[in-house]
Amino acid sequence: MSISINQVTQYHETALLLRSKRSEIIASNIANANTPGYKARDIDFKEAMRIASSQQSSGLKTTHSSHFSSSDGTTPGTLKYVQPFQTGTGDGNTVDLPSQQVAFGQNALEYQMSLRFLSSKFKGMMTALKGE
Repeated sequence: MSISINQVTQYHETALLLRSKRSEIIASNIANANTPGYKARDIDFKEAMRIASSQQSSGLKTTHSSHFSSSDGTTPGTLKYVQPFQTGTGDGNTVDLPSQQVAFGQNALEYQMSLRFLSSKFKGMMTALKGE
């Protein structure tokens, strides 16, 4: 019985790609916190993981980073507008800076968690290969 490295790491690889893309989106929101008319955006991570997992389990192969995208070039799932907790100053900007900063921090923490899980998978595989 052979074990593919792709089978072992696929979930965490997908999670890292999505978390990286989400960091870019949230950072863009934070950078535009004072831009009049800017509408905050985000992806639904759970939905994007579900879509990516179903694409991968259906036998689709991703041989290029852009193959992991939906038709509009974003990550799997949909880029959605964020509903602000309270209305801003009337300039049309929907970035709630404190909530975006919290989302960025949480996403960074979860990115690190995925890296650690992936690292532990590789350590486990190395231990098994060495016969320790």
